[in-house]
Amino acid sequence: MNLESSTKQIIYTALLLCAVILLFQFTDFDVKFQSLFYDFETKSWFINRKDAILKFFFYDGFKKLFIIFSNIILVLAILSFIKRFKLLHSYKKGLVILSLSTILVPSLASLKSITNVPCPNEIVDFGGKSMDVRILESFPKDYVQEKKFRCWPAGHATMGFSLMAIYFFFKNPRNQKIALTFAITVGVLTGGYKILIGDHFLSHTLVTMLLAWLIILIINKFVNKLSIFKT
Repeated sequence: MNLESSTKQIIYTALLLCAVILLFQFTDFDVKFQSLFYDFETKSWFINRKDAILKFFFYDGFKKLFIIFSNIILVLAILSFIKRFKLLHSYKKGLVILSLSTILVPSLASLKSITNVPCPNEIVDFGGKSMDVRILESFPKDYVQEKKFRCWPAGHATMGFSLMAIYFFFKNPRNQKIALTFAITVGVLTGGYKILIGDHFLSHTLVTMLLAWLIILIINKFVNKLSIFKT
């Protein structure tokens, strides 16, 4: 039985996601990579989290801009169902996929409340107090936690990676590649900032990107199944 293209993409992305999780689970690549951005003598990170300008561009400012953008897309998606808005109507499917993505992908951050994975700056290797516990591990029963950790997946990067749904806004392959490259770049910049201040490991960002793409592929498949979008 031949699987349709969208189903294959979902399966391949899910398999790649599992492979990435296992790679970082059973290697020390995360810690070694993170060590490149930590000064063990001064106990400081490559970027100072107190740098107001960088924090504005890559965190606070981006967050506000994303909220404005996602609200605009939601309004445009609703208006696209009104036929008199011909231009919007022709992009109805793309707007709906993008709108759902900007809502559902950032919701991945809610997983933080149950995964209990520490950030780099919270583990002993980088001046913290916690042992290094990864996503497929648990703290020893006799280990006393001062607080529950909230570092997996990378919540901030979900906003940037949710923009990968712009890919489905276009039909021309060249434009799709440009859109996807732009969105990945935004996600990498926002996620990279958090890596450089010690808030996330590389694996947190890569897993978030793959989870985001998996959700977007599922949204696309779901939307294409709806009769209102069939031509």
